[in-house]
Amino acid sequence: MKSNDPNSVKEFLIHKVLRNPDRGNDSNIVKQLSYISRERITRPLIYVGTGTCGIAAGAAKTYDAIASYLEDTHFDADLVKGGCVGYCKAEPLVDVQMPGKARISFKNIKHNFVPVFLDEILNNHVPSELVLGQYRSAIHQPWDDVPFLDELDFNKPQKRMLMSNCGIIDPVSISEYIARGGYQAFSDTITQYTPARVCDILEDSMLAGRGGGGFNAGKKWKISLNAVSDQKYFVCNAVESDPGSYMNRVIMESDPHRLIEALLIASYAIGASKAFIFTRREFPLAIERLNKALKEAEEYGVLGHNIFDSGVNIDIVVKEGARAFVCGEETALNNSIEGKRAMPVSKPPFPAIRGLWNKPTIVNNLETLINVPLIMKNGPEWFKGIGNEVSKGTKLFTLSGKVQNYGTIEVEMGMSFREIVEKIGGGIKDEQEFKAIILGINSGSYITEKTLDTIVDFDALKAVGSALGSGACVVVDKNSCMLDLARFFTRFFKNESCGKCIPCREGTARMLEIIETATRKPEKENSFQTLERFKGIMQLKGMADVMKDTSLCALGKSAPNAILNTLANFKSEFDAHVFERKCPAGVCRDLKTYTIDVDMCTGCTACYKKCPVDAIIGSPRQPHFIVQDKCIACNACFEVCKFNAVLVE
Repeated sequence: MKSNDPNSVKEFLIHKVLRNPDRGNDSNIVKQLSYISRERITRPLIYVGTGTCGIAAGAAKTYDAIASYLEDTHFDADLVKGGCVGYCKAEPLVDVQMPGKARISFKNIKHNFVPVFLDEILNNHVPSELVLGQYRSAIHQPWDDVPFLDELDFNKPQKRMLMSNCGIIDPVSISEYIARGGYQAFSDTITQYTPARVCDILEDSMLAGRGGGGFNAGKKWKISLNAVSDQKYFVCNAVESDPGSYMNRVIMESDPHRLIEALLIASYAIGASKAFIFTRREFPLAIERLNKALKEAEEYGVLGHNIFDSGVNIDIVVKEGARAFVCGEETALNNSIEGKRAMPVSKPPFPAIRGLWNKPTIVNNLETLINVPLIMKNGPEWFKGIGNEVSKGTKLFTLSGKVQNYGTIEVEMGMSFREIVEKIGGGIKDEQEFKAIILGINSGSYITEKTLDTIVDFDALKAVGSALGSGACVVVDKNSCMLDLARFFTRFFKNESCGKCIPCREGTARMLEIIETATRKPEKENSFQTLERFKGIMQLKGMADVMKDTSLCALGKSAPNAILNTLANFKSEFDAHVFERKCPAGVCRDLKTYTIDVDMCTGCTACYKKCPVDAIIGSPRQPHFIVQDKCIACNACFEVCKFNAVLVE
């Protein structure tokens, strides 16, 4: 095989690897795979992390600067656009591997650093101030005085299983994916197991749905497998419209072939000949890479008609949906795929019996699915050995907010949230006091200081009135106002409500109205507005109970959670807003009162000129005053005053 001939590489991978059950016993095959996978290289390899997060940090400019450098200097090196390794704080990330040496990762490489940076590393000198760490390797010589990546505080507590390829491989290279073991689980599955056996393996593994429900995936698949129909469908729910979460996007951009392989195995297991990857059109890079990966998979014969002469036919289509939170609900998602308005329908019957076009349809979220190839490759007992007694495997989170380190993380089930915040997150920014973790807007639940030692486990979270949710893990400190956050969540649900059922449509609107009145002062103290503020707060609990009991889907049922959890965990903060008309965190603008200290005011007129509503009166070189009825609490006067004369209460 000529390694520089794509056709010979393709034939080698198809016939010597995918269709050869003894592939691992041939040392020549193993050696060839190490070159295709870029584990062994003959010239320098430069890898730029160009996921959406990297591009936002300037990775595209960095990539172009590196390409220009290589062209101008006529340096012979391979330059690869890669995915996201998860450590978003360090973007743009650039990895460099010199022949015979371990791959080394560099952080925060802006485009203007490129010439000096490459001058050093391509001459085998490591710029220590830019080093993130090096990868461990059994066949490469490590760099001196360079830490290993798995020893970093951010990486050490994690268990990289689902993200093992992310930021490591070229996401749109099927040859590299296959050389690293990709599609081999699917090839073995369709040649060695019946669909029923695949479902048994998944059920035995105890893989639970990662969408929040925690239902056994294998049991769910069996429902559709046993349903009699001339057509079945499998749907990957990769909508991810939850603010604060982007794990699905990272996987689709960084390891699309693993998702395709997972969906192929899942479709085979239930007898589905067509599958859909349903995601948001706001993820253009993910969609582009998925479509390219699908095209490659079809060219290699792992997708389409009569796969590997097995008689199995499976087609996969990427379906772009609108930015609608309700599409995360499986019946609304199915309606959207059919071209209908994304509205949920009553269950039963469940989609597993009557879904897309009234045919049996399984809907699993992306994180659940990408466990499947690993389970089929390593067996159910291997998977059950990861996690704790109740929850098996790992969990992806998007760690963000007021922490030192942030990004996409993967932890073993059973790790505590305190460890996530303090070890992986590096603690709270600026040494502030921890207040809460917002654990997914869909669950609307909070992890507070009292429950911070709760472990990542379905039952443990249920015991403290919480749930895993989508995987968003937003950390807030004492400077965050919980009522302001509750208002944000409630407004989000109001805007995302499909409007089909009255409890959700009207309830979210009314709850938003109540919470907004609590975060601002009455316009007139002698009006009914003061009484309405109290009455509204008293109605919240009853209104929430009605919404939970009567809303059609999970959106309406979970919409009140943020407010209810704020009442349960931060009642003193709620009382301060309602009774004292003050925001303890100083966030709610409409509760702030601005005054001028006449002893400090010099009459410079800076605040007078800056006020957008003429709420400040006074003469030059004389103390000024703020007319409270006109003040809109815009903070302009406070920012412009040089004499600390403007007071905020």
